[in-house]
Amino acid sequence: MNKKLLVVLTNTAKYPTIPRATGLWLGEAVHFIDKVQQAGFAVDYVSPAGGCVPIDPHSLRMAPELDWQWYDDKTFMNRLGATLSPGQVKAEQYSAIYYTGGHGVMWDFPDNQPLQELARRIHERGGAVAAVCHGVVGLLNIKLSDNSLLLKGRRVTGFSNTEEKLAELDEVVPFLTENELGARGGEYSKADDPWAPYVVEDGSLITGQNPASTTGLAPRWVLQVKRITRRSARHDAPGRARSTRTAP
Repeated sequence: MNKKLLVVLTNTAKYPTIPRATGLWLGEAVHFIDKVQQAGFAVDYVSPAGGCVPIDPHSLRMAPELDWQWYDDKTFMNRLGATLSPGQVKAEQYSAIYYTGGHGVMWDFPDNQPLQELARRIHERGGAVAAVCHGVVGLLNIKLSDNSLLLKGRRVTGFSNTEEKLAELDEVVPFLTENELGARGGEYSKADDPWAPYVVEDGSLITGQNPASTTGLAPRWVLQVKRITRRSARHDAPGRARSTRTAP
């Protein structure tokens, strides 16, 4: 299995019902990507429509130095301006998929069937699926080959109802993330305090609650994918003897 990550980002640049910009929450992308690239993983970028990914200007307020380093990186910014469309992506080339957040994803992640199909194929080949904050809404409608929902019976987190209300956007978003995760059969949990980092790992599914969770999610993702890659390498090793067992 390839050491290659597919990062999913939004194309939504503004809220449909209020005069306010939205888009990618930059830190949820760059803090994750920075860690995984240091660990030796290559990264590709995909968005629901392909092409330009807007950055939510609110994510730049009080942004740490790392965010600005990536923001000033012309290569990275050019890649955000020319992301792949789902039809240009082959799931077999990736060992994992990661859904970034930002409120924009609420409008273009949940019902994008080509992205759902990519995630399903990566997952069913033994790859890891990760998401942070609002990015978890990209997981809501993923159905597996047996027609069951990916989230059913899985431990998961994501942006909480309390955090949405504190952001004063609970009546602007089309639904509340926490509610919908539960409605899909996910076993939702969250940090005791709003905005505190919180990561949930359930096998190859790893989710983070909010922007602060990205830094903690990344190293756990790296360990998970390294385990998957090692298992795949052992399985695919030339001349590897396959044991058989006969029932008594």
